[in-house]
Amino acid sequence: MSATSTHWPNSPLDAAEVAFTALTCDPEPLSIDLEVLGPDLGLPAGVMTVSAMRDWLLTHPRSFEARDAVWVEVIRRARLDGPQWVIGAVGMALPALRRYTRQLCNGYPGDPDDMEAEILSGFLAALHDHVDLARPAPYAGLCRAGWRAGFKLRQQAAEVTPVEDVEHVIGPRTPQIPYGHPDVLVNRAVRLGILDADDEQSYIDVRLGRRAIEPIAAGRGLTTDALRMRLRRIDTRIAEALASGLLTGVASPQAADALAAQAERRANLRAASRRHARHDTPQAAAAA
Repeated sequence: MSATSTHWPNSPLDAAEVAFTALTCDPEPLSIDLEVLGPDLGLPAGVMTVSAMRDWLLTHPRSFEARDAVWVEVIRRARLDGPQWVIGAVGMALPALRRYTRQLCNGYPGDPDDMEAEILSGFLAALHDHVDLARPAPYAGLCRAGWRAGFKLRQQAAEVTPVEDVEHVIGPRTPQIPYGHPDVLVNRAVRLGILDADDEQSYIDVRLGRRAIEPIAAGRGLTTDALRMRLRRIDTRIAEALASGLLTGVASPQAADALAAQAERRANLRAASRRHARHDTPQAAAAA
């Protein structure tokens, strides 16, 4: 980009607009091949720049299926294909982000740039991790996250009260013993064989950390659908163990043996599946 620090806008959203404009100009503007999104969505044919896509969506506010399909693709690329798609996603959402800024700055005593930064931070956190692409209306989820972050900043500005004796207000700060804490329960589930050790970190990242599933699946060499199905099965096993008291109480030797046997069967099935995949790959290549 040719913009220097002297000419770079102080406003976070204005800076995002400058970066978005640079990414969407010739000779290689950031673009989406709309043919890959699926038929019968009412979208234009062919390749469209993300700036033109933003304009099209703004003039077709009731094309809900098309908007969902476009944003699923944009969010997926922002998570997997590099920072240029993060800027592309922000640029496409700028009309909504600017509208939220105007609304939340009405009567806000602080700096409008701080409000913009907070809204943008909430949007980016959802873009990076928190919006689930398997659910409908991902764009609405991104926008809600940005608005909530700005609203929280506005509330904090109204609630700040000077306190002379902080210790008296806060009270004792002895940490509580984390009995029943989710991380502790997940670790116990691994020890009991309810959750396989290979899946522990993925489960913590997605279910507890609310991180995006797509980069985690890619890092493990799994499809997103495969990892999503695996996590759902873990959810079921953990729910059953909680309901029966296995996870929070003392497991009998018989129950522990049964769980260990189930875990061994899952491990054997996965090992067999990996061997089968390695065996089939050369044959598929030869056939091709």
